Amino acid sequence: MQMGDETRQRVKFTDDRVCKSHLLDCCPHDILAGTRMDLGECTKIHDLALRADYEIASKERDLFFELDAMDHLESFIAECDRRTELAKKRLAETQEEISAEVSAKAEKVHELNEEIGKLLAKAEQLGAEGNVDESQKILMEVEKVRAKKKEAEEEYRNSMPASSFQQQKLRVCEVCSAYLGLHDNDRRLADHFGGKLHLGFIQIREKLDQLRKTVAEKQEKRNQDRLRRREEREREERLSRRSGSRTRDRRRSRSRDRRRRRSRSNSRERRKSSRSRSRDRHRRHRSRSRSHSRGHRRASRDRSAKYK
Repeated sequence: MQMGDETRQRVKFTDDRVCKSHLLDCCPHDILAGTRMDLGECTKIHDLALRADYEIASKERDLFFELDAMDHLESFIAECDRRTELAKKRLAETQEEISAEVSAKAEKVHELNEEIGKLLAKAEQLGAEGNVDESQKILMEVEKVRAKKKEAEEEYRNSMPASSFQQQKLRVCEVCSAYLGLHDNDRRLADHFGGKLHLGFIQIREKLDQLRKTVAEKQEKRNQDRLRRREEREREERLSRRSGSRTRDRRRSRSRDRRRRRSRSNSRERRKSSRSRSRDRHRRHRSRSRSHSRGHRRASRDRSAKYK
């Protein structure tokens, strides 16, 4: 889905409406556009400016959009594989039954056809890039595979009645679900294996494998980071508990010291008070003794005076 200027100003690449597969340049709607399996416009926002913003931001922090893109491609490929299996089942029901031996020989021809198609597509690509020598080497390999195919076709032909051999035996491409004929010529094979549809599916499948690996590595890293943070947190808590314990011990020690000091101070005060009371009692006793002695002496003098 494309955006108008007003929407573009409001939407950021982190918005849920933005296609994360597009940001990672792997949306099937983009890759298969213009093929016979053109998916039309994506339901989410596609914008190259948002992709540029994402590429800049992803260098500074991990946004983990690979997980969204992986889920998208897995769903798409699972649906394609389901269609491939249905196509195989229909072929098995409609095509004439053949023995396992003949089927194996037909499969051999299909495999050689596939190899020829891939080599021709590669040779054409190298030629278009100006690498003529490498392209010629590939074409020489093609000739060798063609010779093997001719032998395989001869074995297949000899194993079947002439009427059955003329029937077009089809095969479903495991990559893109297209039908391939046992008797397809080189041009048809090259067009298929070098075509945008087949190459597009290869790109999607390879991108999916890459995303799975990236997601697994990032999840492992996140798990390790989470485990490290938990261990650090537990270590800090242990240190905090030890520190708190030492603090409590110091507080208890200071409290005991204060109690001892108060106790010693109180003991000194009590001793002082006791000594003070003792001195007071002694002074009172001495005072009473002196008073009694003076009184006794006066009485004695008075009695002496009386007798005189």
